[in-house]
Amino acid sequence: MTTQNAINWPEKYLPGTGDNFVSNEVVVRGITAAQVWRYLTDTSAWESYYDNVADISFPRGGGPVLADDLVFSFGTFGFPPLAARVVGFQAPGDGVPGRLSWTARQDGKPEERLDVLHAWLVEDLPGGRVRVLTQETQIGQPAAELAGQTPNPMLNGHQAWLDGLVRAASGGA
Repeated sequence: MTTQNAINWPEKYLPGTGDNFVSNEVVVRGITAAQVWRYLTDTSAWESYYDNVADISFPRGGGPVLADDLVFSFGTFGFPPLAARVVGFQAPGDGVPGRLSWTARQDGKPEERLDVLHAWLVEDLPGGRVRVLTQETQIGQPAAELAGQTPNPMLNGHQAWLDGLVRAASGGA
């Protein structure tokens, strides 16, 4: 039996307590957590494999590779660039899953406010497989509006991100 790791959630963002929560996962053979991690943490590669991200910037310097406590911004799902900060960063290692999470915010009028925690877990599994899990909790009226759509655009958007990430890590375009 193989036990798989889970994302560690701050209480504020516990799944099911916000206005929108999505969870996407892939398990594939033939690539490693280290290969996936390279494309996940290098924001300069994101637009090459995921078409729902734009305008990535680092207002305080640093980047394009994400690191703990790094401040960045990016546009996605039609929102103006969200102010983001890496709040969890652990590269994958022998028997240790990679963990990446960031918060992202959109301030403004109450109906525009958005507060998000997007978390990733990347782990090698027995048999030459890798598991990539991404989950996101969103709080705010824009999140509730997304959650009310069928299918949920976040669910489909994050699946496209996962699929592109796996293709990139596998050496595909």
